[in-house]
Amino acid sequence: MALSILKRTKGPLVRLPFELMKNKVLGPKYELSLVFSGDTLTRRLNKEYRGKDYVPNVLTFPLDSDEGEIFINPNISKRDAKKFEMGYKNFIGYLFIHGMLHLKGYKHGSTMNKQERTLLKHFNLS
Repeated sequence: MALSILKRTKGPLVRLPFELMKNKVLGPKYELSLVFSGDTLTRRLNKEYRGKDYVPNVLTFPLDSDEGEIFINPNISKRDAKKFEMGYKNFIGYLFIHGMLHLKGYKHGSTMNKQERTLLKHFNLS
């Protein structure tokens, strides 16, 4: 399977076309693991791998040229969706797209922002 989704949090997951989104951004052969995880794990990963001691809404880890992991924290995402003036479901979609673009090698900036907007429109998340 090219996309695996692991839920390590309570409550329902948002329903989004994660596999279609992954195939559009990374291609069908890319092996991606999407993990929905809570504050403890995301803070630990952020501190261990990035040297930053806070709870992030998304973390991205390239494992190989055609394999990676994305961790999304639903708790923080609910709070941050309001800051970004987006609905929760759309914000989760945005974070997923954002993480995948990082896996493709994009860095924060206008080029990445343009790609995000294009993909959000494509998947009716804007």
